[in-house]
Amino acid sequence: MSLEEMWRDLAPIGRTSGGGYFRQPFTSAEREAHAWFLAEATRRDLRVEQDGNGNAVAWWDPPEASDLPALVTGSHLDSVLDGGAFDGPLGVASALAAVDALRERGWTPRRRVGVSVFVEEEGSRFGLACLGSRLATGTTSAAQAAGLRDRDGVRFDEAMAAAGLDPRLGQSPLLAGVDTFVELHVEQGRYLAHLDKPVAVASAIWPHGRYRFTFCGEPNHAGTTRMGDRHDPMLTYAVTALAANKQARLAQQRATFGRVEVTPNSTNGIPSSVTAWLDARCESEQALSDLVEGVLRQAGERAERDGTTVSMIAESISGSVLFDPSLARRLADPRGWPIIPTQAGHDAGIMSAAGISTAMLFVRNPTGVSHSPAEHAEMADCLAGVEALADVVSELAG
Repeated sequence: MSLEEMWRDLAPIGRTSGGGYFRQPFTSAEREAHAWFLAEATRRDLRVEQDGNGNAVAWWDPPEASDLPALVTGSHLDSVLDGGAFDGPLGVASALAAVDALRERGWTPRRRVGVSVFVEEEGSRFGLACLGSRLATGTTSAAQAAGLRDRDGVRFDEAMAAAGLDPRLGQSPLLAGVDTFVELHVEQGRYLAHLDKPVAVASAIWPHGRYRFTFCGEPNHAGTTRMGDRHDPMLTYAVTALAANKQARLAQQRATFGRVEVTPNSTNGIPSSVTAWLDARCESEQALSDLVEGVLRQAGERAERDGTTVSMIAESISGSVLFDPSLARRLADPRGWPIIPTQAGHDAGIMSAAGISTAMLFVRNPTGVSHSPAEHAEMADCLAGVEALADVVSELAG
């Protein structure tokens, strides 16, 4: 089955009337997408293994027994809330299409080649990005994962069980003997559009983190409370959001408050508390620390003036990732592919940090828009990505 045909079958799953996608982990849409992957693996006679974290790998075994380390390629099928079609699924479908392309070339692997699907890459349900790959590599413990809850209070393991899975959280046997990981992903930026190239190789991932700010004040009546008598946490939050934006712009870094919860969330009342999540990404770990500390300092100064309080908890921090530079040059230089950094987190970053030799391929995104229904890649570029991935797999696993 061609990439175009797979894309036609996968595209409706979890799609809304507005064109966005809701494929949160262990929901019906994400499970339907996972079932699609299993069916495509079976169609290709790939041997499927699944672990107790919700991850899966479909193995293309060599014709003769081999003790060589395995190569894995793939991505994820879950989405952010109201996300785009390409972030994650393009890497999975392209990996399957690359298997087809290699078979059409008459190529066979000398070592195991796996097509992977990692669960909860986006962190859209349980708040910790790349959770499936973190668990698989042992960088997040079973106890940490079991304590995660979604917005309705459902635990990660409870959600797995409700979806008919057997939760056995912890380091995964799926990655035993794997020494190379290659992830293809739609670019989440416009480097390739500016360079007029369809494919690139990643050099690094910026360090990034998610930080929960809690602003507390005094609830009161919206009409009878004089403006000068208020202790309004919404004002403290608003000034903090503006401060984060200004600091990030001046330093040419990234800071985003994208999620807010207000208590009691009434129209005619001053709130008692505001909880807001900051996503911060910077070119270095020192720059990230400086940015977040600066935002918290300004939040505290404003809280003192407003008669409110502010506290912050770092929910997750991912350090900078430098992909294997010799591998990146080996793949990029002979083919004229550019080598570019990315500000987005990926399972590839977790695999690299776990000591697995890792590379990423990016497929051009003409507008650079991502995490949005407007996310897009031209099919011609996607097909170029399949050929590029097939070339890389044949070189590294042949």
